[in-house]
Amino acid sequence: MMGPGWYLRRLSRMGPVEVAGRVRHAVIQQRWRSSLPEPPLWPPHPHFHVKAPLCAAKRHFPYESGASPEAVKRLLGTADELMAGRAEYFGVVREDLVEPDWFLDPKTGRRAPDDVYAFDVPYRSEDTVGDIKQIWEPSRHQHLTVLAAAYALTGTDAYAERVAAHLRSWWAANPPLRGPHWVSGIELGIRLLSWVWTRRLLDGWSGVDALFEDNPDFQLQLWHHQNWLSTLRSHGSSANNHVIAEDAGLLASACAFGWFPQSERWRAEAMRSLDVQLARNTFESGLNAELASEYHGLVLELGLAAALEADAAGKPVPERTWGVLLRMTDALASIVDNRLRPPRQGDADDGFGLILDGGETDRWASLLATGEALFGRRDWWPPVPGEDVRTPLFAALAVRLPRATGVRPDRRPAELRDAGMTILRSGKVWARCDGGPHGFLSIAAHAHADALSVEVRHDGVDILADPGTFCYHGEPKWRAYFRSTLGHNTLQLGGRDQSVSGGPFLWTRHAETKVLDVQPSRWVAAHDGYAPAVHRRTVDLDGDELTITDEVLRAAGTDVRLAFHFGPAVHVDLDGAQARLSWDRDGERRTATVVLPGSLTWTAHHGETDPPLGWYSPGFGRREPATSLIGTGTSTPTEPLTTTLTFES
Repeated sequence: MMGPGWYLRRLSRMGPVEVAGRVRHAVIQQRWRSSLPEPPLWPPHPHFHVKAPLCAAKRHFPYESGASPEAVKRLLGTADELMAGRAEYFGVVREDLVEPDWFLDPKTGRRAPDDVYAFDVPYRSEDTVGDIKQIWEPSRHQHLTVLAAAYALTGTDAYAERVAAHLRSWWAANPPLRGPHWVSGIELGIRLLSWVWTRRLLDGWSGVDALFEDNPDFQLQLWHHQNWLSTLRSHGSSANNHVIAEDAGLLASACAFGWFPQSERWRAEAMRSLDVQLARNTFESGLNAELASEYHGLVLELGLAAALEADAAGKPVPERTWGVLLRMTDALASIVDNRLRPPRQGDADDGFGLILDGGETDRWASLLATGEALFGRRDWWPPVPGEDVRTPLFAALAVRLPRATGVRPDRRPAELRDAGMTILRSGKVWARCDGGPHGFLSIAAHAHADALSVEVRHDGVDILADPGTFCYHGEPKWRAYFRSTLGHNTLQLGGRDQSVSGGPFLWTRHAETKVLDVQPSRWVAAHDGYAPAVHRRTVDLDGDELTITDEVLRAAGTDVRLAFHFGPAVHVDLDGAQARLSWDRDGERRTATVVLPGSLTWTAHHGETDPPLGWYSPGFGRREPATSLIGTGTSTPTEPLTTTLTFES
């Protein structure tokens, strides 16, 4: 639970308008406690009017529309695992999903209260409710869109019947504003998107009307979800990816299920807000302003799903909205490595906006394939396999293709200056240099203290690796480590982080970084996180050799720790100030050498827990040991710290 100090720090990051808005929300929540708002009468014959790009009768859909047999096979494989009750959430395998307990956290064994007023649920307390993300994730109902897609592709009623059973179970167990699933707007927004696509994909099933249009339970749930999002929209310092999910869910559902007197107003306000917030959440270069790579993917998925739903309903979003989505797609194409992996920057919690594919589908290749279908590819784009189910479904909703036009880069950008991201490339070597803002909005919720960090890959393999995220709530020492300065490939001065944390999603002081020079093979930047001292870093990439030069200005004699973290596939053999690296790629042994600054004393760390050091998180809720090299010493203004990484094969 957050103590009084956290609330004071959080309040200090708000302006008067946000404070007034939060007071208004608190008043509404208190009113709802005693007087639940009442939905209007259900129309006598509601009609799901948004066109369905496929239904069970279209048995040859995958082959006529472009979804490959491999993509269909992956989807059906995942669907069959779900039918057997098996799924994995954040590293925890569940086998109880035939008849799920919507309030159980299988990781801790705790069960969240199911009959408590939603805004009284202490969802941040793992001791009380368990890991809230383990509880929330199945209730995004994204496993139901997979099962519904399996029905649409095969016509097998068992898939549809399981979807119906889960929806009826969830609706019965979660009356409006009771329990943990009514606390967070992002959960309601994503859940609404899932319901829209579940209804679409079940079109043609004999029980679909009884499940949706003719079902008073669905009426009640739908109205309260939409009314919640319209009334309690995130704002101020919280208007990050959460507000995008809220707007996307409200817009899509008001277009697809426009059956209430408020539907037109909800649609219009969500469309306006989505247009404004997408622009605010996106740099002009196209990168997501939170500077957290996975959230770039989440926001892009949400924006595309909502805009296409409006298209199909004949209520098109503004061209500016499509322009932002186009820029985001081009930005993604510009930053991926040669294996289509984006950077591992900032927080990542494995969140998806909409899932219509099997679990083994490459998320980033799928997003680029969708972008290619909707916007057209540029000559500099990397080759995209295009083996997913979602792309043809999304393309079928668009009223015209390409869906957006505008000025697009005529060559692959190496520097996205407003985001402070520079990608250096040479053959199979890919290097990301971080010289951007600390984070987005006053709290920089999903930022890490990683100014001037570098991330280096060779043929898609993490060599100098960003450690990832691992957790949000419940394990504060691990949350602190994975977003710390020492946990990244950069320099720590005086034993402290560059930016000051005020809580798991709050930074009270932000280091300011300035990029000083960018050339095709060189990057120079500095930050003031240790003011009055300045850390300046230069990165040079010459063929297979990468050189990192660190200078500490105005801080002679200060303790320094220089950290280099290696991916879990890399074996590291440290000998004094030199390390030999080796790893396997496609059945071949690859090697490299790192020559470290000799003025520092170097130690190797692997999977240590007290304190944490030497870890890599491949996904939310998962961590595995990896090697970290830490050089300790004191700063000297006349002796730069030079590190050279040379790839040999």
